[in-house]
Amino acid sequence: MAASIEAPQASALFLSAFFDELIACGVRDVVVSPGSRSTPLAMVAHASSLNLYVDIDERGAAFFALGLAKASGRPVCMICTSGTAVANYYPAVLEAETSRVPLIVLTGDRPPRLQNLGAPQTCDQLKAYGDHVRHFQQMPLAAAEERDIAFARQMGKTAFAKAVGSPPAFGDRGEPFYGCAGDAGPVHFNFPLDEPLKPDLSVEGLFRAGRSETGFEEPFVAAASSLDARQVQPILAALCNKRTVALVGEGTCFSFAERTALIEWAHRFSIPLLADPLSGLRSSDDELVIDAYDSIFARGEQPPVECVVRFGRYPVSKSCFTSICACGAVGEGARPVQIVVDAVDTRDFNAATDLFVRCEPRAFVEALLAAADGACDGASRASAAEWMAANEAAHARIERIGEAADDVEASYVAKALELAPDGSLVFVANSMSIRLIDAMYLKSEKQLSVLCNRGLNGIDGTVSSALGAAQAYRQTTFVTGDLTMLHDLNALALQRELLEHHGGSEAASIVIVLLNNCGGGIFETLPQKSDDAYFERLFLTPQRVDFGQAARAFGVPHTAVEGVDGFARAYEKALGVPGISMIEVPLALDGVGERFGRYR
Repeated sequence: MAASIEAPQASALFLSAFFDELIACGVRDVVVSPGSRSTPLAMVAHASSLNLYVDIDERGAAFFALGLAKASGRPVCMICTSGTAVANYYPAVLEAETSRVPLIVLTGDRPPRLQNLGAPQTCDQLKAYGDHVRHFQQMPLAAAEERDIAFARQMGKTAFAKAVGSPPAFGDRGEPFYGCAGDAGPVHFNFPLDEPLKPDLSVEGLFRAGRSETGFEEPFVAAASSLDARQVQPILAALCNKRTVALVGEGTCFSFAERTALIEWAHRFSIPLLADPLSGLRSSDDELVIDAYDSIFARGEQPPVECVVRFGRYPVSKSCFTSICACGAVGEGARPVQIVVDAVDTRDFNAATDLFVRCEPRAFVEALLAAADGACDGASRASAAEWMAANEAAHARIERIGEAADDVEASYVAKALELAPDGSLVFVANSMSIRLIDAMYLKSEKQLSVLCNRGLNGIDGTVSSALGAAQAYRQTTFVTGDLTMLHDLNALALQRELLEHHGGSEAASIVIVLLNNCGGGIFETLPQKSDDAYFERLFLTPQRVDFGQAARAFGVPHTAVEGVDGFARAYEKALGVPGISMIEVPLALDGVGERFGRYR
């Protein structure tokens, strides 16, 4: 490139090379929040083949990107301007770090000549997210020499590679799935951008400058890990003929093939699979999938356990991990042997890991299947039979509860799960919502994807995350409480963006099921519960928001219902409606703790 090239042309070529490399690696989506300093990034992204979303609120935009990356399994780019916009990304960056969600954060910044001189909207953005990102890169000012374009492309590869980590899981079509697996996470690339900010998109070579012509379809390959026979033998010795269970948490199953491998392993070794609602295993009606384990543990009906194999994150059920992982479940003062299988670390806040196997769950079970001479028997087979019997009894109890009364939250959640279409997404808020799903989501052959922001268990940005995740599905059901809805209410402003720019009459359908008990009902179940005045003021936080008016302000259809039959009619009517719809279920704040006890 000529040394005299104009700045608008240089920024166009430099940034288009960066984005072209991201696209070649597999990035498909970008979420932009409008701003002046990020103009070159936003305009070049808009001119690219990336699927572009616009959200004016950086905090919500980041969570929208997080939800989309989590559901699609691909890294998603985020673009914002300088200053406080960068800080508004922080909550989603923290969630992505812990949940292992690949986000590529692209922030606009003032050039070096304006730093530390009191220039407006300027602050120190170097390593703004500290150690919470997998990689930070301070980019140079845009230039269009051959070496500069080569560097931009190399940084595109680096951004992708650092965000997705290694190894990936694989979806049903064999495509790599990077969300919630391996060492995926957020990365931050900070771009100093000088005026004039508007890039020249008519420049020759846009998106082609420096492009490799080697013939590789994708410039990035992540290999999977495996175990050898020597490593497998001591694991087999620990499992066979013992009362063994597997805790199957979030991040375990991303495809039918992974579920099939895990179930085959369970039958070969007679190991009950205690399936968290986020594990992907409850879309299988196999007898060894123990879906009602929370009810079993809550009632103290669990059979003894001598060995635990844990995949993914700890389960939602507190009764489960406090019983098995903290206190032990067999013998006086004894605790089970614990084997943790994960590609990165133990994620063991009980500090009870006896053996850490650093690989993906599928690689683990396939290695054991290949090495085993035959099925285990004795204690393991008897234990599996006990777990299956306990699960059947819990099933009958839960199904009776789900049909019991219209004033019970569980009845509405059970009906939503019953009516949710095969192949759809159920996105769940934290707090009471995920606990209700854990209690009422019973296994079946219906294929539901169930997602939740469980990295930090917060309510921040949850509505935005649900709307982002919904873009990977034709139909989504979002189950949430009122405080979570209120915390991210302005996410409903995305209704216009989704309908006008992402499908129109063919836009994804999102039904919000709002369980409105007018406050923080979960605190009724926690030790803070008290008759003293502080409890209501500091924890229950009663509210009287008219969600119907709020929804209408954003152009979101709203229906308030009474009774499960009324809910079912409203829900079925909302299915398939393009964009966001809201169904509000009024519930009492008093007695939430007692009702939750009944669910189990």
